[in-house]
Amino acid sequence: MPRAGVQKVVVSAVGVLAAAFFAFPTYWMISTALKPGDQLLSDSYDLVPFGVTLRHFVDGIGKAGFTTALGNSVIAALGAVACALVAGLLAAVPLARMRFRGRRGFVLLVLVAQMAPFEALLIPMYLLMRDLDLLDRLPGLILVYFGATLPFTAWTLRGFIRGIPADLEEAAMVDGCGRWSAFRRVTLPLLGPGLVATSVFSFITAWNEFLYALTFMQSEDNFTLPVWLSGFHTQFGTDWGGTMAASTVFTLPVLIFFLVVQRNLVAGLTAGAVKG
Repeated sequence: MPRAGVQKVVVSAVGVLAAAFFAFPTYWMISTALKPGDQLLSDSYDLVPFGVTLRHFVDGIGKAGFTTALGNSVIAALGAVACALVAGLLAAVPLARMRFRGRRGFVLLVLVAQMAPFEALLIPMYLLMRDLDLLDRLPGLILVYFGATLPFTAWTLRGFIRGIPADLEEAAMVDGCGRWSAFRRVTLPLLGPGLVATSVFSFITAWNEFLYALTFMQSEDNFTLPVWLSGFHTQFGTDWGGTMAASTVFTLPVLIFFLVVQRNLVAGLTAGAVKG
């Protein structure tokens, strides 16, 4: 076999092993959710369940507070993504197109804010939400998620905008468009892959967040799905079947969203890596 063929086989084998390594926890979660109750705590590591049941899914979805927590998670995640996209786009355009004093320093501050550990901001965020009377309220949680996803959104969209020639907007303005109309008709459609890529990562960040939701949300009517999932662990033990079934349902919205925008997401990541 030629050397190039051997390298291709080795790379493919490594890729398959890496994919299997990362996919195995998901498979284990789904297979555990489908196992009958008497197989959940078995001493043997059964990769294939002997018998399949949907009882855990019925019990998990039927658990009190599921629909409320699902609605709260959807509102918090989509609200944060929408606010981050609007504010991030308004910040990315001047950072990419305009030249002003302190621009590089401001860009550096955006990068530092993106690198800051989210958990380290818990106490100041809690004090701020308390002073604003936003504890145990969804708008307060949306504001926190918005602040967490905004630096990444602004930084990423700046790279996409820099990859779009400004001459396109200038040509549209010569043809009679105003500055806003040129941006809306020319640049904004070209930013589609970038907006999709940033929205996916922002949505996943807000959807999976647990610590702030657990700290800020005190009433069960305002729990999000990650906090609601912790209710399967009680002083009497853990309902592993219900936990795995509910976790499977919890991952479905993100998976469906990813499959819908997969093509634009890959194109956006590639464009951002080359042009940013």
